[in-house]
Amino acid sequence: MLVDSKIIRKNKFVKSNNKYHIISYGCQMNFADSEVVASILENIGYEHADNIENSNLILINTCSIREKAEQTIRKKLSSINFLKKKNKSLKIGVLGCMAERLKEKFLHEEKIVDLVVGPDAYRDLPNLLKEVEFGNDAVNVLLSKDETYADINPQRFNSNGISAFVSITRGCDNMCTFCVVPFTRGRERSRDPKSILAEIKQLEENGYKEITLLGQNVDSYLWYGGGLKKDFKKASEIQKKTSINFAKLLDIVAKSYPKFRIRFTTSNPQDMDTEVLITMKAHKNICNHIHLPVQSGSDKILKEMNRQHTRKEYLKLVSEIKTILPDCGLSQDMITGFPNETEKDHKDTLSLMNLVKYDFGFMFKYSERPGTLASRKLDDNILEEIKQRRLSEIIDLQFKHSFENLSKYVNKTTVILVEKESKKSKRFWAGRNEQNIMVVFPKEDFKPGDFVDVLVEENTATTLKGIALNKIK
Repeated sequence: MLVDSKIIRKNKFVKSNNKYHIISYGCQMNFADSEVVASILENIGYEHADNIENSNLILINTCSIREKAEQTIRKKLSSINFLKKKNKSLKIGVLGCMAERLKEKFLHEEKIVDLVVGPDAYRDLPNLLKEVEFGNDAVNVLLSKDETYADINPQRFNSNGISAFVSITRGCDNMCTFCVVPFTRGRERSRDPKSILAEIKQLEENGYKEITLLGQNVDSYLWYGGGLKKDFKKASEIQKKTSINFAKLLDIVAKSYPKFRIRFTTSNPQDMDTEVLITMKAHKNICNHIHLPVQSGSDKILKEMNRQHTRKEYLKLVSEIKTILPDCGLSQDMITGFPNETEKDHKDTLSLMNLVKYDFGFMFKYSERPGTLASRKLDDNILEEIKQRRLSEIIDLQFKHSFENLSKYVNKTTVILVEKESKKSKRFWAGRNEQNIMVVFPKEDFKPGDFVDVLVEENTATTLKGIALNKIK
């Protein structure tokens, strides 16, 4: 059974008028973590504030995956630091992936923040807030081998009441040379499936219609009673026989909650197998979309990145996906300008994109991250203007593929879950179809949470536009 937290009420120490505000950056896991933090804070008496001006505690959940993300967060910290002059009781904290790397800089050199908390230390927030009140350093960035926050019921303060993230794994064992995640989030461990089902049950009772099973690498989910994935080989024979992998978890969730629309992210090519694809095909409530990061189309660069797949293996998996799930949407992550990347390597990436023809993607220039193997062993030797030119070519090609793929929906019907008003017009609803493509249509008598058949009339490279035919019961 889920509870608000392991922190019991007798530890409540804050004043009843204390309010918190959390600003989240980066990946979906950060946003899910912020909901865990909110639960812990509310359990000790804090209340959520809609804006920073009405807050006694401002927490910024940070991302270190790219230099630009860190720059954005630093600007935000500077912009809110002036509030301390107006509100002497205001406390500012940094959570997440920047915490471990920059704890000394934040606390002592720049004196921007009052507390620094890593992704595995959120249960310690009540104690750290006490340390702040006593004028002491408040920092905990220790990594854990077993923390999954499985028993904490996230407070969905940023939710639309329709869709929710449900974390199933934490950490990552892949050790890609460009990535800081293994250093900031620790080794990979999975969450007890009973707690996952319990969280989904609460979401169903609260009227939610869609969940996204979430992890740095969901396909490597492995529950054998607890512990790190790397220690599975030491498990008993009974533990191994009764273990639950991602395909089994997906099957259990789909069968247990047939009315829920189910998504998952992120997959890694080396861990996704046929069993997952067959499970997706067997259940209509599992969405036909796979986010499958590739990072490069060059075998040389993939090896330098320590990606655990080759170009040929990746394309074989894509072929298998399209054979088993012909209507499956595919999206990508791509990094250009990695150290020693040549024009041939770049052309290999473009040629892979032409073979796969992704529906959409997330494309970035390489930025060196301190502490990673790439930063220690490789020179960031690609000129900025070359990185930018290659990135522009990748983005342009992706937009071409996206427009072509989305045009295939025109004059066809697609099922969408109404999530929110369109950003461009209050007269339209917006929601995603199975393939994770955004669809907009006139509001009429529909409302958020409705499943609707939409006849697509036109498209851009990012959106389908149409008219609603009927509500699906």
